[in-house]
Amino acid sequence: MEEVCARFVSQKISKARWRPLPAAALQPPELFATGSWDNEDNRISVWSVGDAGSADLNGEYQGEPQLLCDIRHNGDVMDMQFLDQERIVVASSTGSVTVFRHHQNNQTLSASHRWENAHYHADQYTACGGAACTGVICNNPEIVTVGEDGRINLFRADQKDAVRTIDNADSSTLHAVTFLRTTEILTVNSIGQLKIWDFRQQRNEPAQIFSLTGDRVPLHCVDRHPNQQHIVATGGQDGMLSIWDIRQGTMPVSLLNAHEAEMWEVHFHLSNPDHLFTCSEDGSLWHWDTSTDVSEKPSFLHQGGRSTAYLSHSTINQSVVSAWLSNDPTKDRMEITNLIPNQTLSVNTLDVLGPCLVYGTDAEAIYVNRQLFA
Repeated sequence: MEEVCARFVSQKISKARWRPLPAAALQPPELFATGSWDNEDNRISVWSVGDAGSADLNGEYQGEPQLLCDIRHNGDVMDMQFLDQERIVVASSTGSVTVFRHHQNNQTLSASHRWENAHYHADQYTACGGAACTGVICNNPEIVTVGEDGRINLFRADQKDAVRTIDNADSSTLHAVTFLRTTEILTVNSIGQLKIWDFRQQRNEPAQIFSLTGDRVPLHCVDRHPNQQHIVATGGQDGMLSIWDIRQGTMPVSLLNAHEAEMWEVHFHLSNPDHLFTCSEDGSLWHWDTSTDVSEKPSFLHQGGRSTAYLSHSTINQSVVSAWLSNDPTKDRMEITNLIPNQTLSVNTLDVLGPCLVYGTDAEAIYVNRQLFA
C-alpha cells in the first residue's frame, strides 16, 4: 500500500482530525491534529503533510507527516474537534474541556480557554469528582460536550460559563454527540439509545428517543449524513454499523455486520457521502461504498491484498432516495474494503477530508493516505 505514509510517534493516538479547509479552497488539506491517551505525558500535536517539494517524478506525495508543534494535555484525549482554522477543542478524561490555539506564524500551541470540571460525578469542586468528557462537537462559536456523568453542556467559545447545562440528560454514560441542526443535537449512550435534544426547548428532556432492540449494546460513535440530516450512522460495542432514519420509527432501518470488536468512530465523507468510513478495536478500517454501479468503481478498490465484500441491504420504503436507505437490494450493492490488510492493534480514530484519510492506532503510529479515490 504505497500510497499510505506512516509515522511512529511513541504515543498511543486516540484522536486525529484534519484542519478544515477555507470555503473556497481547491487544494487538499495539509494540516491535521492528534491527541494521545494512556501515556504518562499526553499531548496535542499539529502535523503537516503538505509539501510540493516532496513529490516524486510521478507527482505522488512522498514522505511522512512532519510535526509542527505540540503541547502537553492533562488526562487522556477523549475527543477533539477543530472549532475553526486556528482553534481546537479537546475533551479530557479529567472532565475538563480546553480550547487550544494553533499560532501559525511561529508554529506553537497554547491553551486559550479551559472549562475545568465541565463534567463531574458528585461535586464540581472536589478534586476527585471529575467525570470523563467523552465527546465534543463544534458549530462555531458553539461547542457541545457530553460525558460519563450523563451531562450535556452547551458552551460558546469566548464565554466563561456554560450557556446551557442539562444535568441529568442521561442516567448512563453519553459516549458521543453530533449536531443535527443549529439548535438540535443527537447523543448516543451506553445502553444503545440515540436521543435528539432541542436547545430551543426549556425543559431538560429529549425531543425523541430511538433505541436498538433487544440487547442494550453500548453505542460509541455517531455521524450525521452531511446533506440529508435525517440519515444517521452509529457504531457500538458489537462492531455493528446501524443506519437510522430519524423521520420514522424508533429503530435502525439497517443493521450491517461490520467489525469483530468495538467500533470507535464512524464518518460520512463530507463531500461524497455515498462513502462512509469506520474503524475498530479489531485493528481494521473499513471503507463502505454505496455509490450505485459497482462496475464503475475506481480500479484501486479491486487490487489484491484487500478484503472486499458485497452486501445487500433491504429496508422500508423511503420518500427521499438515498443509497443508505434504498430498498432495492439488486440495484444497491454495497462494497466494503478493509483499508488495513495487516491488522494489529486498535484503530482508535480516523478522519477523512477530500482525497485524504488520516488514522491513528494503539501501535503508536499515525497513517496518512492522500489518494483515497485515486
